[in-house]
Amino acid sequence: MKRQGIVFVISAPSGAGKSTICEGLRHSADFVYSVSCTTRAPRPGEVNGKDYWFISADEFTRHAAGGEFLEWAEVHGNCYGTLRARVLELVAQGTDVLLDIDVAGARQVRGQADAGFKPTLVDVFIMPPSAEELERRLRKRGTENEAQIQTRLANAKREMEEWRDYQYVIVSGSMEEDLARFRAIMSAERCRSRRWL
Repeated sequence: MKRQGIVFVISAPSGAGKSTICEGLRHSADFVYSVSCTTRAPRPGEVNGKDYWFISADEFTRHAAGGEFLEWAEVHGNCYGTLRARVLELVAQGTDVLLDIDVAGARQVRGQADAGFKPTLVDVFIMPPSAEELERRLRKRGTENEAQIQTRLANAKREMEEWRDYQYVIVSGSMEEDLARFRAIMSAERCRSRRWL
């Protein structure tokens, strides 16, 4: 028997714990972590093809115009996107793929017209336990000034309104709890009879 690959999408407001889960998952990876394309310049230590595919703005525009992205967005003057062909190639091989994307990207992925793609999709929203805890986590990071924190909190409020659009919701607790819950979702989805060929 052979199993169809699964596209796991994980989204969360900034500070809710998504990056921590993704980092924990990388330690025992039994999936491919999707590498996005970006038009921004590489930062020191970043490797092309590992951290991002670093491409020109013209190349990105050609991909976008050709409908080659599962999702894409412009953030702070730079573009980011997930190439559809690579994800579908992996899924066809029976390989699971993890997409770490925001709610707008997840909305685009869910909106894909390809009927063959929709059954491969499993999306998970990481919900902070409370607005107060989210603010505490953002402040604890110490990476944003007050105006940035307030912007992130306002964005989080809007993003959290979309939790019902996801198949699964994890209310964030400790890193270990969140990781165990996400792993449980992965295990259950891999056992679905409809995924076996």
